[in-house]
Amino acid sequence: MFLKEALNIPNILAMIRLLLAPLMFMLLVNRDLPIFSHMHYTWLDFFAAFIFVVASVTDFFDGYIAREFDQITTLGAILDPLADKMLTLAAFLGLMLLDRASAWAIFLILTRELFITGLRVNAVAKGIDISASWMGKVKTVAQMIAIGFLLMEWPFGATLLWIATFLTLYSGYEYIKEFAKKVA
Repeated sequence: MFLKEALNIPNILAMIRLLLAPLMFMLLVNRDLPIFSHMHYTWLDFFAAFIFVVASVTDFFDGYIAREFDQITTLGAILDPLADKMLTLAAFLGLMLLDRASAWAIFLILTRELFITGLRVNAVAKGIDISASWMGKVKTVAQMIAIGFLLMEWPFGATLLWIATFLTLYSGYEYIKEFAKKVA
């Protein structure tokens, strides 16, 4: 039973995302490895951005397939958000270490992500459903766009990061408000 559940397409896509996150992180922070010595850093940026886009696309499709074909599983409910957090964590920390992203923005985003993850775990323990909101999805898209711009060193990347930070904090506020309303 577990193997059948684990091997459905949405869970396989989430597992691929789990594997792509550290690969992308390696391209961002281990540029001095001998295997990369013949490559200009812009190629490493390109490959990291490509991996990020592929991983982001798997995020869309695993959710779509799970809902559309009724393949939602307990394992998927764990793997999907874990893979999402690993991917954004790898990108944001890598970009911060490359000095392309504000440490304050990354701190605020990661603090919100950890807090809301804890809140959602608490909600599940109390039998309260706090599903991803529309603003949570907007936040995710904003983060992905900002990460893409920062990876490629395109103009306005820093501005997009701060917009994503604001949306991240606002969506966190919405989660807290919904939790408080359902607990009361």
